[in-house]
Amino acid sequence: MRIKTGLMVAAFVLLAGCNAPSQHAAVETCKAENQMQQTTLYFGLNRPAGAQITGNEWQQFVDQDVTPRFRDGLTLFDARGQWLGNDGKVAREPSKALMLIHAKDAQSEKNIEALRGIYKSRFAQESVMRVDQPVCVQF
Repeated sequence: MRIKTGLMVAAFVLLAGCNAPSQHAAVETCKAENQMQQTTLYFGLNRPAGAQITGNEWQQFVDQDVTPRFRDGLTLFDARGQWLGNDGKVAREPSKALMLIHAKDAQSEKNIEALRGIYKSRFAQESVMRVDQPVCVQF
């Protein structure tokens, strides 16, 4: 019984140290030429006052503002945003998400911030959420 209990404790201790590799560790093992940045921007489609941003208005933003800044490619998908408003009520709205894979450089940063500013200004938005993470990319 003592040996069996000892083996179970040893196995537990060994397994406790096991966990999935972190994303940071994966990027550290990534070849330098494959290291890039992933930025996802979330654009709400409700205006504070007035009609919702239309599909045509969204596509015009993508065609005229996004694509010229990120010609190498991008991914767009529909999303549903939800957050707790200042009034204590849950606010929900249809949204668009834009995922960009890019070099971590000054030009990309400038382009991303330009998109956020243009969208906020053009469509009277308080914010455009931005999420960044390092990624290892292979084509």
